[in-house]
Amino acid sequence: MHDFEKMGVFYLGKELDSETKQLSDNLVLMKSKDLTTHAMIIGMTGSGKTGLGISMIEEAALDQIPVIAIDPKGDLANLALTFPQLRQADFEPWINLSEASNKGLSKEEFALNQAEQWKKGLASWGQSGERIQKFKDAAQVKVYTPGSSAGLSVSLLKSFNPPPQVILEDHDAYRERLDVTATSILSLIGVNAQTLTSREHILISNILDHAWQQHQALTLSDLIIMIQTPPMKQVGVLDLESFYPSKDRLTLAMQLNNVLASPSFKSWLEGEALDIQHFLYNSSGKPCVSVFSIAHLSDSERMFFVTMLLNEVISWMRSQPGTGSLRAMLYMDELFGFLPPVANPPSKTPLLTLLKQARAYGLGLVLSTQNPVDLDYKALSNTGTWLIGRLQTQRDIERLIAGLEGLASDKPFNRTETERLIAGLSQRQFYLHSVHEANPTLFSTRWVLSYLAGPMTRDQIASLNQISTTPQHAFQPQKTTQSSSQPLLSAQIPQVYCPPQQYSTSSLTYEPYCIGVGDVFYQSAKHNVSLNQNVVFLAPIHDGVISVDWSEAQKVNLSLKDISRQKPDNAVFEAYPQAASNLKNYDLWEKSLNQFIRTNVSLKLFYSPKLKLLSQVNEDQRDFVIRLQHAAHEARDEAIEALKKKYATRMNTLEDRLRRAQQAVEKQSTLANQKKMDAMVSTGTAIFSALFGSKKISATSITRVGSAMKSSSKALKSGQGIEQAQETLESVQNQLQELSQELENHVLKISDDYDVTTDYLEEVEIRATSNNISIPLVALAWVPKE
Repeated sequence: MHDFEKMGVFYLGKELDSETKQLSDNLVLMKSKDLTTHAMIIGMTGSGKTGLGISMIEEAALDQIPVIAIDPKGDLANLALTFPQLRQADFEPWINLSEASNKGLSKEEFALNQAEQWKKGLASWGQSGERIQKFKDAAQVKVYTPGSSAGLSVSLLKSFNPPPQVILEDHDAYRERLDVTATSILSLIGVNAQTLTSREHILISNILDHAWQQHQALTLSDLIIMIQTPPMKQVGVLDLESFYPSKDRLTLAMQLNNVLASPSFKSWLEGEALDIQHFLYNSSGKPCVSVFSIAHLSDSERMFFVTMLLNEVISWMRSQPGTGSLRAMLYMDELFGFLPPVANPPSKTPLLTLLKQARAYGLGLVLSTQNPVDLDYKALSNTGTWLIGRLQTQRDIERLIAGLEGLASDKPFNRTETERLIAGLSQRQFYLHSVHEANPTLFSTRWVLSYLAGPMTRDQIASLNQISTTPQHAFQPQKTTQSSSQPLLSAQIPQVYCPPQQYSTSSLTYEPYCIGVGDVFYQSAKHNVSLNQNVVFLAPIHDGVISVDWSEAQKVNLSLKDISRQKPDNAVFEAYPQAASNLKNYDLWEKSLNQFIRTNVSLKLFYSPKLKLLSQVNEDQRDFVIRLQHAAHEARDEAIEALKKKYATRMNTLEDRLRRAQQAVEKQSTLANQKKMDAMVSTGTAIFSALFGSKKISATSITRVGSAMKSSSKALKSGQGIEQAQETLESVQNQLQELSQELENHVLKISDDYDVTTDYLEEVEIRATSNNISIPLVALAWVPKE
C-alpha cells in the first residue's frame, strides 16, 4: 500500500527543495481532519490552482467524504471525466479540437497523445488507472446547471420554505436567514439593499417572517402577490401606506414579476430541490461530488443562487451533531466578488457564518481565487491552511504577505523569506502554510485523476449526466365494472372513507377494499429496542373461499385520523363483493390480520459487524450507511491520535538513548567532531519525521531512517575507545527499525478496521408476539380511484 492510500490523508504532491526547487521523494500528505479549519488556495491563471483544487476533491472522495463544489468558471465538471483504462476512445469525445489542430494532429492522434500523457503523468506520481477506478467507485459525480437544462436542474422554490426548527428557535440564526434571503431576492432585480435602511428589504423580510412563523411556504408568485397586499397593516410605528405606498409596492412587484415571467427563469422552477443531504449522498448512501456549474449565469443570478445554496448548507450543518472529524467539504473555485473586504454582498454573511461555525460540525471549506487583492483577510482569519501558487504582480504578493503576516501574529513570521519563496514559484508549485505544521512547505502538485479538458460546453455537460426518473405510483385500487350512487349495506357493517391523494373539485369514484389497522409493539432486550408502530393495510375483497388475503394487501401511509366515517358528497361508488356484506367475515379478517402481522410484519434494522453499530428505528439503510461512514472516520481519527500518544513515549526514550551514546563518545574521544553531531541530528530528525511528521511511515521512510543511522555509525567509528557506545547505537538502530515496522502494521490495521466500504450489513428482524398486537379497526374501506 502506498503511503497516500491510507485513509484519512490527502495526497497533494511532493516536497520541493526551497533552494534548488528540485523535486524530492517526500510526499506531502494533509490529514483530512485538518480541513475542518478550512483551506484557501490562491494563484494566478495558469498556476495550477484548479488542478490542486480538483486533486483535493478527488482525495476527499477517495476518503468517502462527500463534496459540494461551486464552479463559477466551468472547470470542475472535468471531475466526471475519469477513464480507468486510459484508452484513446475514452479521451476522444472530450479533447480540444482547436488544440489538436494547432499541433497538426488529427482528432484520433491527439486523443492517443492525451491518453499516453495521462498514463505517463499518473505513473510519475505513483498512480495508475487502478486509482482512477477507486475514485469512480468511491463517489458519484453529478453536475448541476441551475437556471439551465444542460445538466441536472435545480429548483429554488424550496429555498422560500420555512427554515428548519433548529434555526427557527435560534434568534440570531433566524434573523440572519431572513436578512440574507431578502437581500438575495432583491439582488435578482439589481437592488443593493441595506438591512436597516432599505424599505424593500424591510418589507420582504416582514413578509417572509410572517409566513415562516406560521410555518407557511412561499413561492416567488406568492411573494409578488403579498408585496401588493401585505399580511401586515403596520411596519414599526408607521401604517403600511405611510411606510411604503401601494403605488411603490406595485413597482417592486412588477420588477419581480418581470423576472418570474422571463422565459429563461422557468428553468429555475424545475428540477431537484435544494436538499443538501441529497447533494452529499445518493439514494444508496454513497458519497457524492455535486458540482454546481454557474458559468452561464449573470452576476446577479450567480449571487442569488450561491447565497441560497449557502443558506441551505448552514441549515443542514446546524442539524448535524458536533464532531472533530471531516464530515463533508464545500469547495468554491472562485471567491472573487463573494467575500470582498469592504462591500457586503448577500453571499458574505453566510460565508462568514460557515467560516466561524462549520468546524464544530465537521464541514470543511476550501476556497479558491486568482485575485488576492479583493479578499477579506480578516474574515479568513479562521482559515488554518493556505496554499499559495504563482502570483501575477508584486502588488499581489505584497497584499498576500500582509494578509499572512496578520494571520501569523501568534508566532514568528519571516516576511523576507516568505516573499522570496512565493516570488520564485513556477507552474504547479505551491507554498503550504498551515497552523497544523510547525514550518511551511514548498511542494509540487500531483497529477490529477480526472482528465482536464477545460471549460465544458452545454452539449458536453448534457452528455455527462445519465438522468433517469422512476415514476412514483400511488396505491392502485382494483378495477370493477359496476357502480352505484351509494353503498347499500347493513348499518352493522363498519364503513370508512379514505381521503383522495390530491384535491379535486369534481366527483370521485370510490372502490371497496378491506382496511386493517394494527397497533404493534416491538421489543428486544438484546438490541435495546422498544417501539410502538401503527400499520395500515388495504386488501382487495373477493367472493370465494378466501375472501381477504392479507398477503395481497398494500401497506399505506395513513393513520386513523386520516380516515373518515362521513360519506363524501357527490361521490360515486362501485359495486362491492358479497363477502363485504357478511358481518361474520370481519371477525375472521381481524384474526387473520393479527396472524399476518405476527408472521410477516417485522421491524427490520441493520447491523454493522465491523463497527458493531445498529441502525436506529425508522433509519433507512441509506441514512444508516451515511452515519456509518462518518462514525468510521471519527473512530479512525481517534485511533490514530491514540497511536501517536502511545509511540511518542517510546520515541522519546530512543532519542534519550541516542543522546547518552553521543555524550559517551564525546567523553572518550576528542575526535567526536561536528560531523558526528550532524549525523546524530539527522538520525533524530528521520525518526521524528517517520513517526509523527506530516509524512506517513513507509518502506521509504524506514530506509531513510536506516541511512541516517548508518551515517551515525560511520561517524562514531572514527572515534577511539568507543566500542561500547557503538554497540549501544547498533542496538538502538535495530529497535528503531522494529518500531517502524510495528507502527506500519498498526496503521494498516487501523485503515482496514475502519474501512466500511468492505463492511457487509446484516439485517436484524424483530417480530411482535400476539399479545403485543392489537387490531383497532377492520372495516370496509371506500378508496378513491386516482
